[in-house]
Amino acid sequence: MVDGIQALQVSLLVVTAATVLVVAAGLPLAVALSRPGWKGRTLVDVLVTLPLALPPTVLGFYLLELLGYRGPLGWLSRHLLGSTLIFTPAAAVLAAAVLALPLFVQPARAALEEIPPEVREAAAIDGAVGWALIRHVILPLAWPGVATGVLLAFTRALGEFGATLMVAGNIPGRTQTLSLAIYSAVQAGRDDLAGRLALLLTAVAALSLGAGYRWRRPGGPGFPVGVGGIPARLSAPPGRRARS
Repeated sequence: MVDGIQALQVSLLVVTAATVLVVAAGLPLAVALSRPGWKGRTLVDVLVTLPLALPPTVLGFYLLELLGYRGPLGWLSRHLLGSTLIFTPAAAVLAAAVLALPLFVQPARAALEEIPPEVREAAAIDGAVGWALIRHVILPLAWPGVATGVLLAFTRALGEFGATLMVAGNIPGRTQTLSLAIYSAVQAGRDDLAGRLALLLTAVAALSLGAGYRWRRPGGPGFPVGVGGIPARLSAPPGRRARS
């Protein structure tokens, strides 16, 4: 049975949760990878980017091994929750997050790498350290890259299919996303329904991209501001602004 409204609801819940998870895990990774010279950086970089090079079915298999009955995460979830996460919405969230992670980390990392060390040093001299440094200096300067990463992660998670099918199944109202609903409709020979669902998914993706482009631009509704409500890029002294 295929229900487009249910599939849309499941998709939005899974994609939103996956995007939050990606940002929570990916932002520290982007910060770490933007700083050269530490041991193991290349290995971490490869592991973070590897999902872009592997088929979703391979990643789905690895997730099955991790989340399954004998896997380490499966063992942990059995002791904490009483069952594994296989064929649950949580598995769908994890699958989408793994596939989307590198698409957030890479643009965020590139944006962070473009911030000159002099900007951090000048901010520290002015007393901006810790969260104040991130909130008023680093995040406003890196915002276009970070926001682009969020947008790419969201839309990639929205279209996820292969890994989700392997670890979360195709359960209507529970793990059946729009991508899986289209697959089910085609398998059932209901091309008319598949076409409507495809148009719905296309519309959601297009609206998400349009809203994301507006949200990420400097001065847009999501753009963070620097000290005194002025974007840090604009509030820096002229000499420092030219270097940033």
